[in-house]
Amino acid sequence: MLRGFKDFVLRGNVVDLSVAVVIGAAFGLVVSAFTDKIVKPLVNAVTPPETPALGVRIVPGKESTYIDFAGLITVALNFVIVAVVVYFLIVLPLNRLKERRKSGEEPGPAEPTEVELLKEIRDLLRLQAGADRND
Repeated sequence: MLRGFKDFVLRGNVVDLSVAVVIGAAFGLVVSAFTDKIVKPLVNAVTPPETPALGVRIVPGKESTYIDFAGLITVALNFVIVAVVVYFLIVLPLNRLKERRKSGEEPGPAEPTEVELLKEIRDLLRLQAGADRND
């Protein structure tokens, strides 16, 4: 059972999709909270007390014309943190596993036998023939 699951996970883009969904959603929230609640206030602390944050107001008195550089720095840092964690915790170990498989240290996913492939073809032909009759 575990061998089948391992073969499924390591086939195609399943791992890439898992990384995008799980890491992007869960860890992204943690990093966003860290950058919004800790990094952004620290960046804004370097500005004079009369300014709201690290940024520029294009039209005085109009809130919608404020360019927030601290927000941009926070989002960029957020992206870098997530990318580093994904690379070192997911991509690098998987690349090492692929290298080990190429060198023969660890077997890859089991390939289907000729009999299994012929059975799949037979079943698909039966399914297709049944669908043609229903049309």
